[in-house]
Formats: sequence, structure tokens, C-alpha cells
Amino acid sequence: MSTASQNDPPPSTASAATRATALVRDATEDDLPAIQAIYAQHVLHGVASFEETPPSVDELRNRHASVLSHGLPYLVAEVDGTIAGYCYATPYRPRAAYRNTIEDSIYMSDAFRGQGIGRVLLRALIERCETGPWRQMIAVVADGGSGGSMSLHRSLGFELVGTLKAVGFKHGRWLDTTLMQRALGVGNAALPDARAD
Repeated sequence: MSTASQNDPPPSTASAATRATALVRDATEDDLPAIQAIYAQHVLHGVASFEETPPSVDELRNRHASVLSHGLPYLVAEVDGTIAGYCYATPYRPRAAYRNTIEDSIYMSDAFRGQGIGRVLLRALIERCETGPWRQMIAVVADGGSGGSMSLHRSLGFELVGTLKAVGFKHGRWLDTTLMQRALGVGNAALPDARAD
């Protein structure tokens, strides 16, 4: 998918050509069962999330509402009517001085890995966030990005900024988290927009 120009439709309604044809759009409550199934797989068998018990659809409904309450995007990639993956942004930290910094999360269904859909999805999230007041996006990548998350983020302009050693313990082993960061829009080249204060 090429970078959207100012005349292109917003990523929530634009379709993206990849090895599978994916439609990236805003997530709805109807998508939550599919999102829960994808996330449960990551929680139970992977280390992309440090949760150890999959949350229910009702809990994900609350989390979805929380993302939207901050004016942040929550997106899904749909392929032939199937949710292939999803991503969203959340405030990085709750204290006021962090208000211009957000964190991304992205999860793909195992059936759609390696098809370029994750890149399309994360690019759409970045583009949507750049239309808001946010200036920095943080990625917290577990286990050195062994699942491809680090290379995905690097391909979209994130830089490695540090590693926290052995901060998680899951599946019988200690896990590091790697912090990556990219500027949104003008980043810190200008003062925050008044609407972000």
C-alpha cells in the first residue's frame, strides 16, 4: 500500500492491496468476538502480551470503549469477511505531561501472518494518529521481536531506544521488552497543539 495522500480516503475506509486484499477499517462491537479469539491465541501461546488469562469479550468491549474515549483509533484488517488482525493506540502513561505520547498495539491472526497485512494495518494506525494532537508513538516489543514485530516497526520508521531486561516472566522464562519510538507529524520540532493541552 502506498502512503495515503491528502486526497485519499481515510485509512478507516480505504482498502489496501497486499498479497491478500485487506480492508482496513474502524473496529466495531461486532468484531470483538473475532478480536478476542486472535488475542486469546497470543495470550495463551505467545509473548506479545504479558497477560496470562485471555480477557472476555465483555472486557474487550470496555477496552475498546476506553480507546475511543481518548479519541484514538482502534482498527481491524478484514480479508474476505474474516478479521485478519487488529491494532489500536492508547495513552502511553496517564500523567498529564505524557498527553502527546501514545503506544501502539498490533495483533495478527496466525492464518494471515507473513502476508504484509500487519504492515498495512500499522501504517493505517500511524496515519490516523498523525491527524490528531499526538507527537510520539511508542512500541513495547516483547522478547526481542522474535515474532517479527521489531522488523515490522522498524520498516515504518520506529527506532530502537532501549531494552528492559527480564521484566516479564511467562511460559517458564524471563522476558525482555524492547522500546521503540517514532515521531508523529512534526514530532518535537514544534510545541504541542493547543487542543492537546
